[in-house]
Formats: sequence, C-alpha cells, structure tokens
Amino acid sequence: MEKYQKLLFLFIAISFQTLASAASVDTINIYSKAMHKSSKCVIILPDSYKNGNRFPVVYLLHGYSGDYSDWIKKVPRIKYYTDEFQLIIVCPDANYNSWYFDSPVDSSIKYETYISTEVPHLIDSLYHTIAEKKSRAIAGLSMGGQGALSLALKHPDLFGAAGSMSGVQDLSPWKNKYELIDVLGDTLRNNNFSKNSVVNMVKQISSPVPAIIFDCGISDPFIETNRQLNSELLELKIPHDYTERSGTHNWEYWSNSIGYQLMFFYNYFNTDK
Repeated sequence: MEKYQKLLFLFIAISFQTLASAASVDTINIYSKAMHKSSKCVIILPDSYKNGNRFPVVYLLHGYSGDYSDWIKKVPRIKYYTDEFQLIIVCPDANYNSWYFDSPVDSSIKYETYISTEVPHLIDSLYHTIAEKKSRAIAGLSMGGQGALSLALKHPDLFGAAGSMSGVQDLSPWKNKYELIDVLGDTLRNNNFSKNSVVNMVKQISSPVPAIIFDCGISDPFIETNRQLNSELLELKIPHDYTERSGTHNWEYWSNSIGYQLMFFYNYFNTDK
C-alpha cells in the first residue's frame, strides 16, 4: 500500500500543475431492452480523448439510495483522475435499490443484464474505448461495491479487474434491510441471499479470477463482511489487495478511497500479462 500512496501523491501533485487540461463530462440515456426503459449515465472523458486515442474504461457504480450522478457531484475532482490515469469513467444508473441483480422475483429488475451487457455494448459503440477484458474494470461503493465484485465474478470474460469500497460482501445479515427482500425474495423459501453473496461466490470460482481490490473503514457497519471476504480469499489463495482505513460509511471515506482504486486499475491496465 505504501507504493500506491507514493504513486498517488505523485499523480495528485502533477494534477495541480496541469489543471489547464480538463476532462469532459457527458450525460446520456441508455435504453434497456431487458427492462423496456431508459436510464441516465455519466461518462467522464480525459482531456486527451480529443486526440482520437482509445482508452480503458472503469465502470463506477453508485450505492443504495444513490444514482448515476453521485460520483461526479460528490467527488468532482474525479474528473482530473481521468486525465492522470488516462481512462474513461462510466457511471450508470441502477435504480436506488436494485443491488445490481436480475431479480428472481421481479421481472422488471434486470440490472445484472443492464450493467454487464447493455451498457458496455453501447459505451463501446459510442466512445473510443479499448473494447477488451484487459482494459475494462468495474468498481463501486456500498451496494455498488457488492455489485462490482459480484458482476466481475459472474462475468469474468467481461471485466478484468474489480474493486469495492465499503461493499456489502455478505448479504445474509442484512436480509431484512435495504429492500433486499424485494429484489431477492423471501429468505424462508430460497437461498438467494447466500448464493449471491460475494463471500460465497468466491468459493465457486472456476475461471480466471479478476484482479481484485477492496477496502473498508474500520468504523463502517460492513467492516466484518469485508474482513470475512479477505479471510476467504486468503484461504483460497486468491490474489487480492485489501485495506482497512480510518473512516466510516460516508462520502469523506469514498472520496479518499477512489484514488487508490483508480491507481490499482491504472497499474493493471498498464501491466502486461
């Protein structure tokens, strides 16, 4: 982590010297055939995008009760990270409580299909992306952290790297909160909570594992689920980067965390395999 801190501080220092270059922000509507509706999406492009180069993409997910505009509104300096790390950031909308699932009990909720298929397809067709797994990552906070890791594990052919900030890695303790039952159904009649929890999904990995980074504040209510995931990954000998920092479940923590995660993705994108 010390290495990431030094590199991050270097990039931030450079950014203050190059504020003349500025990322651009698009807001578009993306139609979902699976759900028969359109949702807004923010796309942040580096200043160098105008030169015609192609760029890797980080799909950045919002949390419970949030929306597509959260990241750009609450962490406006994220625009400069696209310049420093030379990547595109895409912030799709997944309703405030979808949990990024294709619901087994509500056919109108198909956000796994939307985020893993429909959104990347359109982004790759509209923008100068490097449309391959090695140049595609997904990350998110809270509900979006759970969503990012679970989508990457379910679609290893699509996402080469994944990150979670304060993610809910085990859904079972929270089955009566955050409208999870509306998405996954009555826990007395199914095991959807268990099989869709990241802490259990990692035990079933049978294909190439994405590069994984996740972190959580030590005062966060979800810290134990992240510690549990770290223990599972260590036991399974699955490479990953896990960090605990001072902080709780709020934007002050996430606005600090995102720089480290984007640095991780930058290194992944620029390392030959």
